[in-house]
Amino acid sequence: MTHQRKISVIGLGYVGLPVAMAFAKQNKVIGFDVNAQRIAELNEQHDATQELTTADWENTQICFTTDPEKLAQADFHIIAVPTPVDDTKTPDLLPVLKASKTVGKHLKKGDIVVYESTVYPGATEEVCIPVLERTSGLQCGQDFKVGYSPERINPGDTQHRFENIIKVVSGLDDDALDIIAQVYGSVVQAGVHRASSIKVAEASKVIENIQRDVNIALINELAMIFNRLQIDTHDVLQAAGTKWNFLPFTPGLVGGHCIGVDPYYLKHKAEQVGYTPHVIPASRQVNDGMGAFIGQQVVEHLTRIGCLLQETTVTILGLAFKENVADLRNTRVVDIVNVLQQHGMTIQIHDPWVEPQQVQQEYGLTLCPEPQLQKAQCVILAVAHQDYVQKGWPWLQQLLDEKRCLVMDIKGGLPQDNIPENIVLWRL
Repeated sequence: MTHQRKISVIGLGYVGLPVAMAFAKQNKVIGFDVNAQRIAELNEQHDATQELTTADWENTQICFTTDPEKLAQADFHIIAVPTPVDDTKTPDLLPVLKASKTVGKHLKKGDIVVYESTVYPGATEEVCIPVLERTSGLQCGQDFKVGYSPERINPGDTQHRFENIIKVVSGLDDDALDIIAQVYGSVVQAGVHRASSIKVAEASKVIENIQRDVNIALINELAMIFNRLQIDTHDVLQAAGTKWNFLPFTPGLVGGHCIGVDPYYLKHKAEQVGYTPHVIPASRQVNDGMGAFIGQQVVEHLTRIGCLLQETTVTILGLAFKENVADLRNTRVVDIVNVLQQHGMTIQIHDPWVEPQQVQQEYGLTLCPEPQLQKAQCVILAVAHQDYVQKGWPWLQQLLDEKRCLVMDIKGGLPQDNIPENIVLWRL
């Protein structure tokens, strides 16, 4: 499937960069971002997100730029900027509105703008199109067209990539939908699914992550119940999993930019139209509270084995929001850190994936290189990075005192058949 469109991608983070690189293997792409450091690194073929391989750069034609004037060279604009929530968990559409304004200034008759940023149903037509029209002086539907195609990028996933995940596409009208489907179909080998409307496509995105949030919240709540009953949650899940229709969810910290954020977008829109959701916010409350629950378990178990908290050193392994990624967005490991600091413990944090400067800038925390880790009375395997799990118990023992110590295995990745005698193991 071919097309004659000239592509620009606005926002070159975890979502935009893979999209831009996929199209750049066909024709020249304008890759725009307001972050000058990010653009400089990409021009040196360095991706701080660590999502691209060397092969991804081969045979690509892409102009990385902070100059919005270059957007005028394109006629098919893909907006892939973050859509976070603010401190009150209210959707923050400012990045997507700024991107719309930037594109609008360089919009021409015949152009198409496609949003990939996660929003609530109705946001594209009710909020974004007016900005494009006001800034460009053009009329949507007559002078330019708009569509929505929700991103499905999964950081750290080498199997499910932009090219082999079915792409949901939508357009303001049939003509726009045909062009958008053709453009994305030219690079997405898995094919496209034509949603019946932009609102349907927007809604499909938020419920993909809400569904996971709700299911994980259920398992997290069960884990807290089983903890009181002194039952191993993973053993229970293994037994229940022998039933053919039991869903394979596991307990854990829920961070990142999708599952921990998207539910608030639908909640916001639901309240706007007069419905107060119950399950969605309850699930968020459970999942957002898991870090504090784990921190409290550390306190209780250290006290139980005779440790004086203010004389205790705790090593936290992993700070990223999930395993094998450099993504720090909305990481809930910091909630564990906060609880331990409140009890006066000495905290050491190690993570080989994340950038120390970014950790300091965003969370005010300092990473500790492995050779500088002091012997600890407790190790928390907070993020099951592959190299941590592969090193296993022999390596963990080197990080601990020789006396009785505590290991908190949040994701249950460590084997239970060879636990050293001096170690008390706790699993979520």
